[in-house]
Amino acid sequence: MRFHYYQFLKLILLAAFAFFLIQLHHTGDVEKLINPKYVRMSQVAAGVIVLLFFVQLGRVWEGSSGEHAFCPPGCKEDHDHKQSYIKRGVSYLVLLFPLFTGFGLNLTSLDAAIAKNKGSLLPQEESSYQVDPSSNSHTLDESMPIPNNNYLTDEEYEQRMDRLNQDDIQMNEDIYASYYQEIQDNPHRYKGRTIQIKGFVYKEEGLESNQLVVARFLITHCVADARVIGLLSESNEAGSLSENTWVEVNGRIDVQSYNGVDIPFIEVKEINQIPEPANPYIFPILTKVL
Repeated sequence: MRFHYYQFLKLILLAAFAFFLIQLHHTGDVEKLINPKYVRMSQVAAGVIVLLFFVQLGRVWEGSSGEHAFCPPGCKEDHDHKQSYIKRGVSYLVLLFPLFTGFGLNLTSLDAAIAKNKGSLLPQEESSYQVDPSSNSHTLDESMPIPNNNYLTDEEYEQRMDRLNQDDIQMNEDIYASYYQEIQDNPHRYKGRTIQIKGFVYKEEGLESNQLVVARFLITHCVADARVIGLLSESNEAGSLSENTWVEVNGRIDVQSYNGVDIPFIEVKEINQIPEPANPYIFPILTKVL
């Protein structure tokens, strides 16, 4: 029996990855990094890594009887050191990088600064306002295999969309993406309707002092593909609200021309600061197949 140093390093790496994933699930922070649909897959991955840890544990101390089973007669090479130090070092650095960033960086939600890096939300001058085809609610709901837990049956989806034409508009998280797209596509249809919406304050360049965007991040698969969505709002209190402040807005939908494009906006009747939700992101709807 002898101690295998490099096998021990692999054991430590497996332990670190397992601890990192388990910690994310224990604190609930995993949902700030991936779509909720991926949580179960992440749990399975953590379980597999734990299993591999115990398998690797048996390789740290082992005899040499089987080390040359597949070698030509007379082979005395130490196969644990077959790779060059440079290749082995690069391999370990690649594995260590996500651990260093995961343990060393503070985990925060996407905010207004990230939204600015994603580009303009409102239509800009000398450009037509075009809706990203991938954001179309019908496509998101039925065609694209987007992994998340925001499922509705066809009947439930139709019932929720019918409410958009009957009641005061409640931009709840589960139906938010579909309501948002419908209002953006047909702003005049919803002019004069009462709306309640929650989001963080986002102020784009070019807005007036009494204007802000009540924004959310729409997540398709993970934070890497997040895009900011939201409704322009007008309130006398807009100037006193700093970016990233979470608010609940009650108001009336109106339509105005912004850089030559008709867009919906909210005439705010009431605006209140609220705590950031435990899960601040919005996910597209998937149709549940029964």
